Amino acid sequence: MSENYDIAVVGATGLVGEALLAMLVQRKFPVGKVYALASSRSAGKQVDCGNRSLTVQDIAEFDFSQAQIGLFSAGASVSEVYAPIAAAAGCVVVDNTSRFRNEDDVPLVVPEVNPQDIAHYKSTGIIANPNCSTIQMVVALKPIYDAVGISRINVCTYQAVSGAGKSAVEELARQSAKLLNGQPLDIKGAARQIAFNAVPHIDVFEDNRYTREEMKMVWETRKIMGDHTIAVNPTAVRIPAFFGHSEAVHVETIKKITAAEVCDLLREADGVELMDGVETGAYPTAVTDASGNDPVYVGRVREDISHPTGIDLWIVSDNIRKGAALNSVQIAEILAKNYL
Repeated sequence: MSENYDIAVVGATGLVGEALLAMLVQRKFPVGKVYALASSRSAGKQVDCGNRSLTVQDIAEFDFSQAQIGLFSAGASVSEVYAPIAAAAGCVVVDNTSRFRNEDDVPLVVPEVNPQDIAHYKSTGIIANPNCSTIQMVVALKPIYDAVGISRINVCTYQAVSGAGKSAVEELARQSAKLLNGQPLDIKGAARQIAFNAVPHIDVFEDNRYTREEMKMVWETRKIMGDHTIAVNPTAVRIPAFFGHSEAVHVETIKKITAAEVCDLLREADGVELMDGVETGAYPTAVTDASGNDPVYVGRVREDISHPTGIDLWIVSDNIRKGAALNSVQIAEILAKNYL
């Protein structure tokens, strides 16, 4: 990357938008101008980008021909309207929403898994960033898949409220404060209490009784791995953590592999940090290890006592960083180095 690139950050006032702006600085991306974009409601606000303060502009009034790369994280409805506009103006879009992930002509990319797919962006000018829970899982499973194949994945996710945005973070804080002070909660409608609870419902329910969050893991894992024969059975749960997703993952491999061999693979895997002790605390947790950090952490590696080719893992990652902003910036780095 010998030149600088002008970047448009869409959704700059959100949790992921703020992280995108910080990540561009932290990773020393060759940035020229940075345009902070959001809806008209946020226009005029100030956001930080390193030691610079940027004025948020109204996306509806922005000329995307001013930017070479657009990092979108403002919701699927915004991306549906403005990502094609940006792409038509010559601004390559890295979209962090669900809008384009299942489009056949839009690459869905995790740089540690399928960076070669970035090359297919030219047909639409859009590259999709996968769901946060899918990203951390496939980063950890890719070395196993390459070594012995995977026929089935059974995964339960325990997801932080930040996955639902700033308002969900604020709601958890509000509920926790009320309960800790002996005050009753005033939750409206059918929504369940999140403070000190676990809620097995993220996104809307589909006709098959799985939620859309769960089905995202099915669709996206197959597309990223380039293998539509992999069976994926997910359950997604929201828990009262602010940042960092956790996953209990059980895989059935095509060929037998031992836990020791899996650990050897993971020690060498790009983007993975193995913490696989059996002493108290010698395993990763979302809050103490993943939150605020970039790697995908893996522990509790063991051979499944209920299946002859089963392997069990515990996987945690920061859903705002690797699950969103970092993955987007990594895509942009490869895009700038190899394709622009």
